[in-house]
Amino acid sequence: MLPKRSDFPADFQFGVATSSYQIEGHSFGGAGPTHWDTFAATPGNVVRAENGAIACDHYHRWEEDLDLIANAGFDIYRFSTSWARVMPEGRGPVNREGLDFYDRLVDGMLERGLKPALT
Repeated sequence: MLPKRSDFPADFQFGVATSSYQIEGHSFGGAGPTHWDTFAATPGNVVRAENGAIACDHYHRWEEDLDLIANAGFDIYRFSTSWARVMPEGRGPVNREGLDFYDRLVDGMLERGLKPALT
């Protein structure tokens, strides 16, 4: 038998977590190359030569994804930023398109009553 939410203290926070490269889709939003792109492109490193170019397409499906999280009754969404999306060259100016994505994502969490937990 699985525990029920009521089996936990009233202030217990339930959350879900993702990692940017594995969920967002790294070929969108002006992201620059990462070591994961290089690793995934090396023959034999990844099953079926899969990569993070599209991943789960969270970059385009974030609203639907946040609805799923909120409707499942979670309190917190722990997510990471892709620094290659924020600073595609690794230094220099930030990528406005990348920052706008994370801004929309955080606003979407707040609209749904989810607490953002950025890593």
